[in-house]
Amino acid sequence: MFSVRSDDDLGVGEFLDLKLLVDWAVKSGFHLVQLLPVNDTSVNRMWWDSYPYSSLSVFALHPLYLRVQALSNNIPEEIMKEISRERDALNKKDVDYEATMAVKLSIAKKIFNLEKEKVLSSSSFQKFFTENQEWLKPYAAFCYLRDFFDTSDHSQWGVFANFSNEKLEKLISDDAIHHEIICFHYYIQYHLYLQLSDAAVYARKNKVVLKGDLPIGVDRNSVDTWVYPNLFRMNTSTGAPPDYFDKNGQNWGFPTYNWEEMSKDNYGWWRARLTQMAKYFTAYRIDHILGFFRIWELPDHAATGLVGKFRPSIALSQEELEREGIWDFNRLSLPYIRNDMLQDKFGSLWTLIAANFLNEYQPLCYEFREDCNTEKKIIAKLKSSSERSLWAEQEDKIKRGLFDLIQNIVLIRDPEDPCKFYPRFNLEDTSSFADLDEHSKNVLRRLYYDYYFVRQENLWRQNALKTLPVLLNSSDMLACGEDLGLIPSCVHPVMQELGLIGLRIQRMPSEPGLEFDIPSKYPYMTVCAPSCHDCSTLRAWWEEDEERRCRYFKTIIGSNDIPPQKCTPEVAYFIMQQHFEAPSMWAIFPLQDLLALKEEYSTRPAAEETINDPTNPKHYWRFRVHVTMESLLNDKELQLIIKDLVSTSGRSFPGKEIELKDVKTSGDKVVQSAQVQVNGNTIKCLKC
Repeated sequence: MFSVRSDDDLGVGEFLDLKLLVDWAVKSGFHLVQLLPVNDTSVNRMWWDSYPYSSLSVFALHPLYLRVQALSNNIPEEIMKEISRERDALNKKDVDYEATMAVKLSIAKKIFNLEKEKVLSSSSFQKFFTENQEWLKPYAAFCYLRDFFDTSDHSQWGVFANFSNEKLEKLISDDAIHHEIICFHYYIQYHLYLQLSDAAVYARKNKVVLKGDLPIGVDRNSVDTWVYPNLFRMNTSTGAPPDYFDKNGQNWGFPTYNWEEMSKDNYGWWRARLTQMAKYFTAYRIDHILGFFRIWELPDHAATGLVGKFRPSIALSQEELEREGIWDFNRLSLPYIRNDMLQDKFGSLWTLIAANFLNEYQPLCYEFREDCNTEKKIIAKLKSSSERSLWAEQEDKIKRGLFDLIQNIVLIRDPEDPCKFYPRFNLEDTSSFADLDEHSKNVLRRLYYDYYFVRQENLWRQNALKTLPVLLNSSDMLACGEDLGLIPSCVHPVMQELGLIGLRIQRMPSEPGLEFDIPSKYPYMTVCAPSCHDCSTLRAWWEEDEERRCRYFKTIIGSNDIPPQKCTPEVAYFIMQQHFEAPSMWAIFPLQDLLALKEEYSTRPAAEETINDPTNPKHYWRFRVHVTMESLLNDKELQLIIKDLVSTSGRSFPGKEIELKDVKTSGDKVVQSAQVQVNGNTIKCLKC
């Protein structure tokens, strides 16, 4: 949402800009608009909060997307002039997250002060409050406490650290001296609801699907972890094992879910989330759907995503390992550090590093000191040590070297059961493994393969079949699963069984041994896309690797000619056409990729159009399209190019009625795979 640019916005895309996006979709022949998450992420009250997947609340909408001039029909002229001045100041190449938030909240507060009694006493607000008070009241109280204590870490809130309904009612009481602050948060959420609802109704009237995004996690310092701490494993962190995006894995920092606790009320928290989303969206993307099969769980002291394990999973037992002749568990599960490694990694600095971070427990063998025996402790000590000046110029290299040492293990000991172990991901890459005897290597290779690719499959299948149906039955929205990454073999059969749509991105093939997928071979139950927010755009991908570009030209186009260095409109058209003509139910395109169809929109450096860098946990999500929606609405040429792609691919059925035939029901539910007649042809239809 933040990427959209319009003549009326205040430094960032706003919910009411969706009307323009819907108009452009209709003119271009599109039927769907997909957004990244739009929930409030104001945890740190700084630019870190630009990350849309770290929710402060899974129910509240983000004040960033508020259109302040739509708050009232009677805004004083001086405030309108202020809005105009700030619009000019914030009309930058990228989103200035902190300045935009500050301006919007400041102006909104001025308008609130003028009309609070009128709005808060209105029947419309009272209806909104009644229907949403279960999440709205704790959200407003949390925001007040966050600002009062100057931190979202609710463990630092004294008597309010532990939530209770009794404390909540006192916090939001009409008699409280801060009651007006509480009401301001109600007011903001009410207007966000009105504005997004307005856009959603407009989309439905124009037969355009709004597709939302369901993040896999919540921030550990969030309303949800404060109110429902029993639903989360707060001493853990969520991430993903090494994959296409990052060879070191990803650590998102979210606590993992306590599924056993969630099941006690039939996953009420999840059902409430989906019910809330369905107020605005007709379809949704399940972020990291693999997390509903199993999650990559890391200890909360980890900074990277490498040394983790799957939850749930069947561990390697000490008894099982001993039967195989594996017995030296400290050797295998503690960092394996030898003198030659230190000299190799740190050169002339090795003695300094050893003196500050390590103990020599026997000749030429080392272990980490207590004050730096985790990744987060290493980071803290590097920054706080009195000897920091001696390595400051090489701090990043030294940090990476120390991380390599602390990750130089073969087995991970379960922190809750010392007799259970998990094989470290890519354990064969470690020098700890390389120095083992051949028998141990062969045993561990076999057990590694068994842990990651065999023994968990039925467990993960059963886990998904307990949780995913709850999501699917909580609303009438069409569910699409983001199933990229290390895919267990049980995932696609379960998705097929549940009628879930998968994701296909050509440069991230799901078939092993392929470098590029072939869109014409995609299954119907998929969304296909040339790129997504988590990778480089089509133009950037094409231009960043010459050898790969040549391989693509030969493999996909079948030409040995030298491909153009730039992603010309002709190249973009060819790649888009593959996706439009794919059998996938939906073909969805990042707006940046669509703009590559015209030369005039390709003047911006391609690298600037990438939304996220998954390898950087503190990436600034601030991309803005460099052309306004009003300009795109006036560009008939681009609309014709896209509309031609839509119509020639057979994806457009203008003005034709759809006749349902042979619709089968199961109880009171329509079977998802009912058949329909379109222009005389029988096709399958989901969610009739």
